[in-house]
Amino acid sequence: MMHLSPLRRCLPPLLSLLLAATAAAQETSAPLEKVTTFQDRAAKFDAILTVPTFETTPAEVKRSVDGTLATANAALDKIGQQDLGDVAFASTVGALDDALYPVSLLSNRLNLIQQTSPDEALRDAAQAGTKAVSDWAVAADYRQDVYRAVDAYAKTEPKLEGEEARLLADTVRDYRRAGLALSEADRKEVEAMRKELASLATDFATNITKATAHVQFSRAELAGVPESFLDSSKVKTGDDEYTIAADETYQYGLVLDNARNEDTRHKVYAARDRRAADQNVPIFNRMLTLRNHIALKLGYQSWADFQTEVKMVKNGATAERFMDELIAETQPKFDAEVAGMQALKLADTQDPHDAITTWDARYYTNQIMKTRYQVDTEALRVYFPYQKVLDGMFSIYERDFGLKFTQVEAPYQWVPDLQMFVASDAASGEPLGLFYLDMFPRKGKYGHFAEFGIIDGKALPEGKYQRPAVCLVCNFPPPADGKPSLMTHDDVTTVFHEFGHALHAMLTRARFGRYAGTNVPGDFVEAPSQMLENWPLDKTVLDQFAADYRDPAKKIPTAVLDQLKAAQLATAGAYYHRQFAFAKLDLALHGPHPADEPYDCVKVSNDILAKVYLPIDPKTAFIASFGHLAGGYDAGYYGYAWARAIAADMATVFRRSPGGFMDPAVGMRLRTEIYQPGNSRDVNESIAKFLGRPRSTEPFLENDLGLKPGNPKDADSAPVGPAVK
Repeated sequence: MMHLSPLRRCLPPLLSLLLAATAAAQETSAPLEKVTTFQDRAAKFDAILTVPTFETTPAEVKRSVDGTLATANAALDKIGQQDLGDVAFASTVGALDDALYPVSLLSNRLNLIQQTSPDEALRDAAQAGTKAVSDWAVAADYRQDVYRAVDAYAKTEPKLEGEEARLLADTVRDYRRAGLALSEADRKEVEAMRKELASLATDFATNITKATAHVQFSRAELAGVPESFLDSSKVKTGDDEYTIAADETYQYGLVLDNARNEDTRHKVYAARDRRAADQNVPIFNRMLTLRNHIALKLGYQSWADFQTEVKMVKNGATAERFMDELIAETQPKFDAEVAGMQALKLADTQDPHDAITTWDARYYTNQIMKTRYQVDTEALRVYFPYQKVLDGMFSIYERDFGLKFTQVEAPYQWVPDLQMFVASDAASGEPLGLFYLDMFPRKGKYGHFAEFGIIDGKALPEGKYQRPAVCLVCNFPPPADGKPSLMTHDDVTTVFHEFGHALHAMLTRARFGRYAGTNVPGDFVEAPSQMLENWPLDKTVLDQFAADYRDPAKKIPTAVLDQLKAAQLATAGAYYHRQFAFAKLDLALHGPHPADEPYDCVKVSNDILAKVYLPIDPKTAFIASFGHLAGGYDAGYYGYAWARAIAADMATVFRRSPGGFMDPAVGMRLRTEIYQPGNSRDVNESIAKFLGRPRSTEPFLENDLGLKPGNPKDADSAPVGPAVK
């Protein structure tokens, strides 16, 4: 998942406040280092550390698109025009990776601009540019001249090893999956459908970003919601009028977690789950039709089978079975948790027929944490001021992975509070990558939490290595009214997770761009970051940075942390069943489907949400704003649970080490065996080398769900999986 414009413009009030705060901070802090210092140092390691050059006007976007695609076309022409009797790796498969690399970087930049730029016109231009690049990329797959050159080289049966052998095999497979073996008529039909699908996916994502969901309430209707939040100028919009932006994740969460009035919770939930429905429901039904037709035309039984072929799970049936087994194994725990919520609701309403609903779940989970475990998630915020969390996380990851993070001057900032850092190897000083932090919500910005790639690592033709650049795009509670940004424990877990993706991207040593960093199978990509979610539950880790901002000597008591962990286990069934419901509706929508039958994505998804999770409002259309299914997780959401199982198993290596979650020896092993290879070798091999044994699902069931599995399940007897935040 992975946007910009000149700064000199009228800024929203929040950005003005942040600009003032940033300026004040800069007056009292030391000057930032120059990025050129690190670029010069990178050159000594035969590497290039590039500061991304972002397009800042619609005209620049168009020039970049036109120029990059023209250059790429010329490179493809060269591949296609060579003598087929004189083909070599460097002139075919290697040259193709080189030709596509600048286009992927352009696509990354446009994606980031589209999701983060404060300038609407620039976001729209980036959207149009993304469509043009997507069209070009699809057409490039069908260049017969390029295919003939690659095919001619493959038929020489070259004796390749390592990454080169892998790249040839994957490229040949990609051409088969694109339909190059089909008749010309069928091939052109698949190409046209893929272009339309890519365009619709861009529209779907843009509609979500543009959608707003604002709901007005009186103070009484928001009883239970923190006073400090309600008194902020952003929320208090009248004498007794409070406007909740349900499209902003942190505002939505505050209300769903704390509002005692069920009708208030219902309205906020419904507003969020109706976002973009009018535009996106027909778009998504059309996308489902196109995906199904493409899969059938290519000889697959379903889009799920097509998508999973290149992942760890290998086919849709195995993904279905994995999810069904997890649902069955966790159903008793989930039922017991809902019964506990139901008892609390009965005490509130005195109505035994008033069932727990989707908009009740977060509130009563929070009540269970408060009443049964004495954990007040809002009260814990004082221990997690944003800057302290960030500094603490950096220090821990520096220790664990042998790194050094240095803030540098950002030559270009699309918002005033943007920060840029260089990650370096602590021992040698080698610069390894650049990362940006865009951490607070604003109008028109991507509404969740993600790491966006900008520059992928790659060995360049001239022999130097291009180091990566990435951006964290988050929506943490902003500082307001003289108070710092105070994070929930969930927020802390999220930033540890998302920065894990940045580490995965920046620490790569893969030779080819398509294998660098997080370019791994979609059902593994979340596992390394999900593993890092264990760090904020460890007392030794938290004591490095978690302290009451009003009294820095006051740390989180051990008893409180123990209760927090117990409360999370006690409510894990509800958390995971929601995730399982998303995975099941995804697989159902992308499973076998008659070619001539229309789709009703709302009915399918709503029915499964109600069956696997909790009753929903039938007037809502969650699927319309479920961006994962348009943005790369289609027939892949099962990967959250699949990866989670791998992550829990990987965490045991740290847990059992002498230094626990702050053991540098294990951290370097993770860096060497997981982060550096990326997808340059089979991830099963990388996992096995890190674990030093066959992998198991037992740690997931026991540590993440609090279950005691009767028989250990290893990778040979049961599917194992990954997860995502």
